[in-house]
Amino acid sequence: MLATVYTGRPAQQGGQEHDKVRLVASFYPLYEFASRVGGDKASVSSLVPAGIEPHDWEPTAQDRLRVSDADILVINGAGFESWAGNMEAKVVVDTSQGIDHGANPHIWLDPVIAKHQVEKIREAVIAADPANEDYYKKNADSFLTELDQLNSFIKLQLADCEKSDFIAFHDAFAYFAARYGLTQHAIHDVSPEGDILPQKLQQVISLANQLGINVIYSEDLVDSRLADTIAGEIPGGRVLVLSPVEGIKQQEQDAGIGYIDKMRENVANLRVGLECR
Repeated sequence: MLATVYTGRPAQQGGQEHDKVRLVASFYPLYEFASRVGGDKASVSSLVPAGIEPHDWEPTAQDRLRVSDADILVINGAGFESWAGNMEAKVVVDTSQGIDHGANPHIWLDPVIAKHQVEKIREAVIAADPANEDYYKKNADSFLTELDQLNSFIKLQLADCEKSDFIAFHDAFAYFAARYGLTQHAIHDVSPEGDILPQKLQQVISLANQLGINVIYSEDLVDSRLADTIAGEIPGGRVLVLSPVEGIKQQEQDAGIGYIDKMRENVANLRVGLECR
């Protein structure tokens, strides 16, 4: 579990906050990755508040000031943060650089790609505070090992399944699906926002019936009624959560639940829908 409590504000870790490297991350997964690398020698905050869906989020004047005051702005990149180019940041770490990502920005949901993002953050923090290079390398190595273990866990858990197709709430799991030999279908496109036309709804219902899918996946930061409607139109239909890990709810934040925990929960729910043995 993640030790740093996610508040969207810099963690107050001792009385020397002004001596720490100051990082502002765009939204939750980047916040956790930066926190794991920076440890108690960095002050890390998130622009998007806890429990808020980040796709259409826009920064306020106060957010822009936070970014200009920080040493490093950490973004996902790949087009996710459309506002990033208008920020006056000292250093911007685009964690998607060097990744063949196409138009879909949800790279953090592939633990192997997430390792690359952690490495990009590690490089930037060391450049900002070279005196503590060994400390940041040790922190990053520890988290990279956890991501390796997560990758192995997912491979094992999804190795023997009756199905390989699943229906996600929005097109967030393309990289995850490609990594583990699955086929993602989605109700929404790359953003979970917006209305769904009746024709699209019927297409999803028909697809579920055609593929014998009886689990429709919703998300933790969206209204589940659309998924409930689809599930109600297929035999034995039910709704489970498949989290894109784009934000952490308050009760999860209080419990210290983080990226690894959410990904393991996703695997448990995928095993149900894929009928894994």
